[in-house]
Amino acid sequence: MGMTYAQKLLAKASGRSVAATGDVLEPKVHLAMSHENGALVINQFLEIFQGTGKDPKVFNPDRIAIIFDHRVPAETSKTATNQKKIRDFVAQQGIRKFHDIRGDTGGICHQILPENGYVRPGMVVVGTDSHTTTHGALGAFAFGIGATEMASVWTLGKILNVEVPGTIQVVVNGKFPQGVYAKDLILHLIGLVTAEGANFKVFEFHGDAIRHMSTSGRLVLCNMSVEAGATSGLVPPDAETQRYLREEAGVAEPVEIFGPDPDAVYDKTITIDVSKLEPQIALPHTVDNVKPIGEVKGKKVQQIVIGSCTNGRLDDLEAAASILKGRRVADGTRLLIFPASWRIYRQALESGVLRDLIAAGAVVCNPGCGPCLGVHQGALGDGEVALATTNRNFKGRMGNPKGEVYLCSPATAAASAITGMITDPRGAK
Repeated sequence: MGMTYAQKLLAKASGRSVAATGDVLEPKVHLAMSHENGALVINQFLEIFQGTGKDPKVFNPDRIAIIFDHRVPAETSKTATNQKKIRDFVAQQGIRKFHDIRGDTGGICHQILPENGYVRPGMVVVGTDSHTTTHGALGAFAFGIGATEMASVWTLGKILNVEVPGTIQVVVNGKFPQGVYAKDLILHLIGLVTAEGANFKVFEFHGDAIRHMSTSGRLVLCNMSVEAGATSGLVPPDAETQRYLREEAGVAEPVEIFGPDPDAVYDKTITIDVSKLEPQIALPHTVDNVKPIGEVKGKKVQQIVIGSCTNGRLDDLEAAASILKGRRVADGTRLLIFPASWRIYRQALESGVLRDLIAAGAVVCNPGCGPCLGVHQGALGDGEVALATTNRNFKGRMGNPKGEVYLCSPATAAASAITGMITDPRGAK
């Protein structure tokens, strides 16, 4: 019986030739990522060594990455103190994949990892963040874990008791119509399967539309796979994966390319023709409350956010700027831009994209998780409505349980910024 991509990858990482759904393995971890919550991991890690007489040493400092992104710059003295604690630990342990609050190397963790070539096909990547699933776009088995489990990984270099998940094959064919993007596709998929429809399973993406999709789009799909309950989202590596790693991430070493067996057994297959898809909107307060834009257009919005680890890449900002160039953000509407990294910020600055967005009335903020996390920057007032390219719209997600968050693509967000209400981006250019 053939193996899915996840089965093959986990078998190899566990030193086995085969793996079946339900097998419990202990795969090697190739990369372990944390952000500011690394302070919690440090506490748990140090406890492991108490009373042992051994110096606390991580298993391999080159396989640990820590990125400050959730609260940057620090919004409270408590956050600043935790960040200082992490800096001290990083220096002590010799962790070199550390991205502090800097304008040359900083950004959101789920952008920093791929753009620096830290993630490769065949890797097992764990992170103390639920959207670690993002990195399946590069052919890694990537998923989120808690601080205690991460402390164990820092100690052992492997993750214990991983049950091989079943796989849902998602076959996407057709050509994206004007105004429809990867964000619309993943919102549509989440709406189909519901927020718990992929629990303890992985999405494996296939089809002509995926093969012709940029890595940026694939990152969107895998980032939001967790919103359907999926353990991970996976795009088996191909020529586009190699191109991205070579040309954009600067990876010179050989890249391993493999895929599922032709006779792999899937739990089920979902087939989508994107040529029939229209822009999608996720309504409050769940990501699976998805409707086509025709059923929502005209809803007045007070704040629009374009950015985050989901849709803060250069092509996202370019799509927004192409609609907003020469136009103005509607009175009574705020437009916030959060690039996913400082590298993207600089590219958008040098290309004139940020100039066009600012001229339209946008406020460009530093790369970070800002309003998506809801702890600082861009909080909503009571009764206000936000339209965002972020990945979650739970009650209180943007800092106020009395506000409402709708999710959409950057094109829909930009078109809506001009009118001050949810607007169909088709024909907006």
